[in-house]
Amino acid sequence: MKSWAIYIIAALGFVIYGVVTDVDRDGSGAIVGEGSVDAFQLRIGDCFNDANVGAGEYEISDVPGVPCSEPHDNETYAVFDLAIESYPEGDGISQLAFESCAERFETFVGRDYESSTLDINVMYPTIEGWEHSDREVICAVYDVDANKLIGSAAGRGL
Repeated sequence: MKSWAIYIIAALGFVIYGVVTDVDRDGSGAIVGEGSVDAFQLRIGDCFNDANVGAGEYEISDVPGVPCSEPHDNETYAVFDLAIESYPEGDGISQLAFESCAERFETFVGRDYESSTLDINVMYPTIEGWEHSDREVICAVYDVDANKLIGSAAGRGL
């Protein structure tokens, strides 16, 4: 009986931890309180800070979400699935994802990529994720001088 109690308490602890650390959103879905955002739950207009990824690690499962009114590193401006049959070899996936994000940049920012003070942060599927049907690409903007952004970059022509 005691072992079941330990499992129940542990499970409740994980649930409480998840609720406490998950980002707060308002009725429209905008982030209104800091917290963790699952990378697969990022939405256009979500602002977040750089993830704590260790040296040599490139897989991001979640990011620290913040309201766009607060200083932040990145803002999501496009989320889409790649419409290709197979995973590209070599650097093909990163190049395809970047080019696809670059095509969507001006529409969001209001200025072409080449003359903008913003750069593109791209998240794309790993080969392992691809094998489990992950096709999602997430595009975010960030300041090229690593200054924090305040407010949305949408339509501001930065």
